[in-house]
Amino acid sequence: MSATTKDILSRVRMMIPPLLSKFHKGQLGRVAVIGGSEDYTGAPYFSAMASAKLGCDMSHVICTPTAAQVIKSYSPNLMVHPYMRSSPSPSSPSLTTDASTEPHSLASRIIAMLSRLHVLVIGPGLGRDPLMHDTCALVITAARERGMPIVLDADALLIVQNKPELVRGYKLAVLTPNVVEFDRVTKALGIEDDGTSETGRVEKLARALGGVTVLQKGKKDFLSDGEKTMVVDWEGGRKRSGGQGDTLTGLQASDLTDEVHNAFMNIFGEVDVDGDEGDETGGAARL
Repeated sequence: MSATTKDILSRVRMMIPPLLSKFHKGQLGRVAVIGGSEDYTGAPYFSAMASAKLGCDMSHVICTPTAAQVIKSYSPNLMVHPYMRSSPSPSSPSLTTDASTEPHSLASRIIAMLSRLHVLVIGPGLGRDPLMHDTCALVITAARERGMPIVLDADALLIVQNKPELVRGYKLAVLTPNVVEFDRVTKALGIEDDGTSETGRVEKLARALGGVTVLQKGKKDFLSDGEKTMVVDWEGGRKRSGGQGDTLTGLQASDLTDEVHNAFMNIFGEVDVDGDEGDETGGAARL
């Protein structure tokens, strides 16, 4: 482990917010995962549960009705909302006869929730249904207008690939592509590997999208906003199984909630949180 990594880990430990007696339910994080469809119920569960286990107070899953019934049976810790709909299918009309197929109508129920949330995760178990993607595009726009952090993974990256303007220039957006997804997005945006640097393409992608944060997963993980880049040199497990990336999105979402994000920015010198030494609301996160 390099000296840089050790230094970062020591700082990250200071990001963990204190548990104060005056805190109320939800103050240490309210995260919602948008995903989950008839075929994919595990991915949003892994993501939402990861945020809860890292310390987020309230974890929501917004999915289709068929996925909701299954996900609710996984854990009573999750709040599951069956607000998403897939496109009508002639082979299964019973699943769609009561569902609106107008994206604005579907998105309105989700957008109404945003004031009660800190962070959105979009993508785990989402699938590639056009109606689902159109609905998510509207939610992304609304979340951006509110200044809400968004983590985009899995099939949500197809939305970015097809409509990059949704996140371009939005520095509270985090993209988490694996090797295949990263290659697909960069090719769609005309970004080629010139071979001059192992971090060259991730930096180009982040810059092409106007400074969003890109976490490129692989043998080495690269984290970049186009200006600053970190390389994870700590070797992880070699097992690559379903659910690992989904778990990572939930962990990232917890790190973007208000209390932890403020501590992060304070520790790395970006902002200065007011508070005297010993004050419960500040000072504890200072170097």
